[in-house]
Amino acid sequence: MKNKKLQSMIVVGMLSSISFVLMLFNFPLPALPAFLKVDFSDVPALIAAITMGPVAGVLVAFFKNVLDWIFSGSPTGVPVGHMANFATSLLFILPVYAVYRKVSTKKGIAFGLVIGTLSMAIGMSVLNYFVFLPMYTYFLNMPAQTGNVLYTTIVLGILPFNLIKGLALTTVVLLIFGSMHTWIEKQRSYYLS
Repeated sequence: MKNKKLQSMIVVGMLSSISFVLMLFNFPLPALPAFLKVDFSDVPALIAAITMGPVAGVLVAFFKNVLDWIFSGSPTGVPVGHMANFATSLLFILPVYAVYRKVSTKKGIAFGLVIGTLSMAIGMSVLNYFVFLPMYTYFLNMPAQTGNVLYTTIVLGILPFNLIKGLALTTVVLLIFGSMHTWIEKQRSYYLS
């Protein structure tokens, strides 16, 4: 295909579909709140961001959540969980992209993944404290969590969950990156030139 814009749209669509399918294979972690589930749907979004730029990564993260909301729905009627997942994706993939853009090596991607994991863990702790947990309780018509209960949920649930999820994503991305580095660089030179 000679039309780079059309090809980019097709690739974003394919990566969004793969990301949506990966989102279906989620699982909870023992000893952490059951509503927190690990999935590997951020891997295609990260590949899109690294190879085609941050807008492509954001679009993949957005479309996977829209597709999941359409097919799975939301217990609140409002896609609070999907908004939280979208925020999680952005907090993870954008720092990785920013670091890898400056240092396009295996060390660069590894450092970016560490920064992305920390950004996701800290950012989602703050967002859950101020936005997402209050939204859940409001839309589910439950009493709001406050004080020590909210603090405990964040410190003993949200924060460790996102650190573990970031570690899992980092491991998968590093394994993929090792075998796909040449292809990734070829795609970057094509799309980002």
